[in-house]
Amino acid sequence: MNEIPQWIAELGEEDLNFIKKFVLASGSLKEMAELYHITYPTVRARLNRVIEQIRASEEKEDDAYIRLIKKLAIEEKVEFDAAAVLIREYRKGGLYE
Repeated sequence: MNEIPQWIAELGEEDLNFIKKFVLASGSLKEMAELYHITYPTVRARLNRVIEQIRASEEKEDDAYIRLIKKLAIEEKVEFDAAAVLIREYRKGGLYE
């Protein structure tokens, strides 16, 4: 039996349901907007958030600091631009100067 991919295991039930409905809607954002009674841009933003969660999960970063910053960005506790700066400076060693 195959293992569940890590990116699926790390998604919450709400995001998994969103993905299921998205697939059943044949990827139609318009249909998703109608289903959730929200605007198209809101559906697009939600999809982007799920995509970012999957990307972050699939990146095999060994560094706990970088994983934490990515998690905070995905959870919208830190802006993506700020997270990118923090990660870039950390990788350059510029956070401790």
